[in-house]
Amino acid sequence: MRWDHLRLDGDGGPEPPLIERRAVARTFDTPEFRGMTFYEVHAKTIVNKVPEASRLPFRWTINPYRGCSHACPYCYARRTHEYLDLDSGADFDSRIVVKVNAAERVRAELAAPRWRGEHIAMGTNVDCYQRAEGRYRLMPGILAALTEAANPFSILTKGSLILRDLPLLEEAAARTRVSAAVSVGSVDRDLGRLVEPGAPPPQRRLEVCAALNDAGIGCGVLMGPVIPYLSDSPAQLEAAVRQIAEAGATSVSAIVLHLRPGAREWFLSWLREHHPELVAPYARLYRGGAYAPREYQERITARVRELAAAYGVGGRASHRPAAPPPPPARPEQLTLL
Repeated sequence: MRWDHLRLDGDGGPEPPLIERRAVARTFDTPEFRGMTFYEVHAKTIVNKVPEASRLPFRWTINPYRGCSHACPYCYARRTHEYLDLDSGADFDSRIVVKVNAAERVRAELAAPRWRGEHIAMGTNVDCYQRAEGRYRLMPGILAALTEAANPFSILTKGSLILRDLPLLEEAAARTRVSAAVSVGSVDRDLGRLVEPGAPPPQRRLEVCAALNDAGIGCGVLMGPVIPYLSDSPAQLEAAVRQIAEAGATSVSAIVLHLRPGAREWFLSWLREHHPELVAPYARLYRGGAYAPREYQERITARVRELAAAYGVGGRASHRPAAPPPPPARPEQLTLL
């Protein structure tokens, strides 16, 4: 993401970044927004194409916000703030770019002759139902535009605010393909308070999953990220998948923590503060780069698949699993401590 996509129509000459020129900066003296600054911009485009080299299973995204108040230290989107001459740490958490004309641009771009009605994913960079959405209410207009165009879409979120728009999602689902997923890497409430301080607790997100499915909006769970040494034990994985099954999730998939530049520095700083005993193990585990060793990733994802099958994730007959799953064959291999 570059400022080139977020410039206002000017006098034809080159424009500096909007923060330097025509963005409107606002602060709000309410507890939930204290210490935060919002930069209101008018985007030139809002439906963005995913780079061809990406491994992502979709080609188009909508991101009405940049930066995220969930303040997850591991967030891979942190480095995008550096393109705005902001830092990927505290600025990413507290200086939020708001594309105030998002709904208008969605409607215009979906009506363009070149648009082919492809699936659009939302919440893939930063959360479109983060705290700012409660004030700016960009998503109702975006959902209305997608519904009018009968354009298929999906939403990934850690926010409970999506339930505010449940009637709009139901209306959209009557006209096109709509799906959702909530991100719940662990059901450990104490860990959640530390590693996702601005997001609703994991149990609340699973309540969102249940509510969406009960309303006919298919909702799965992304166990992302599974954090090595903190949420990857056999007992922790089983507890998570069991509660995910109880929430009636349509699917569950696991992603192990990856630490790209920007996120890596911020997460390791968080680790030194909260778990200094893990700094050396992390240096060994991620010495090869942004990703944990493939063998470790495959063990985690395989165990989650086994648990999902045992607990019947995807079955809608009951929110309660019939029986506990078998233990892993070699539980000592699920963690690298």
